[in-house]
Amino acid sequence: MWESLFQEALIVTVLASTLRGCTPMLLAALGETYGESSGILNLGIEGMMVAGAFSSFWAGLQTDMVPFGFFAAAITGAGLGLITGVLVVSLGLNQIVVGLGMTIFVTSLCNLLHRVVFGNQFPMLWGAGLTCPVPILSEISVIGPALFNQHWLVYITLALVPLLYFILYRTRLGLRIRAVGREPRAADASGVNVFLIRYLAIILAGVLASTGGAFLAIGDLAFFVPGMIQGRGYIAIVIVMLGQWNPVKVFLGSLLFGFAMSLTSALQVVGVKINPDFILTMPYLVVIVTLIVIAKSTSLPSALCIPYRREM
Repeated sequence: MWESLFQEALIVTVLASTLRGCTPMLLAALGETYGESSGILNLGIEGMMVAGAFSSFWAGLQTDMVPFGFFAAAITGAGLGLITGVLVVSLGLNQIVVGLGMTIFVTSLCNLLHRVVFGNQFPMLWGAGLTCPVPILSEISVIGPALFNQHWLVYITLALVPLLYFILYRTRLGLRIRAVGREPRAADASGVNVFLIRYLAIILAGVLASTGGAFLAIGDLAFFVPGMIQGRGYIAIVIVMLGQWNPVKVFLGSLLFGFAMSLTSALQVVGVKINPDFILTMPYLVVIVTLIVIAKSTSLPSALCIPYRREM
């Protein structure tokens, strides 16, 4: 009896942890899907997640309102996306250099601000990380507590997957986004505003990435610690390539990495005698294996990383 209860609790923990663990990466990856589909490789996604985590925690702590923290993160992400757009779309600077510079600068700035504002203290935001159980469904054995007793942003993120897929592959706007990422000159000749589409895509990427960082800070946890993103932004880029710029496949890829992260906790709970450092590296080993597998089979958008200049 006790063994069956333990197994059931373990399954619930793994499933719930998989969903919560994949949500920050899924949000960032969905935004990156639109960015790369329009021809912009956003390596600043890691920094945007850090900025979202810090700004959401600081705003939530100042106002004592968790929802305002998510709003602040979205505004921060939109601003960073706009700055990136000016640099790579309007000025045509190298996207890789801009992205890496953005990540280094924003991460360092947030770490500095955390030290200036909080010093050596690590306060907690009370009321953060609360779940919203779905009536009736959350009472289903095993599946209910795992899938239907989650944070409200988890439900919204899951709903975004089919919505963003529909927009990207079933609407005129989605067709324009994909056209701009593959044949910008042909799209421009047909009347599509290449610059506007790319601006919208990179701003959306910034909003979703920062919101993903906010979920980690005040959705899953209730505090901000420098370095808490731990490469999730770069994993999101791998997930986008693994999912071949398809939001549904990106969701499945996010689940894979979320499961790898939840396994680190599950193995420790079960008591498997494996070095803890090795367990913590499992998600990143999955990244390396994935890159090896998809390296030869991935076809990038033809205009990715290529600045567009309208011919006079």
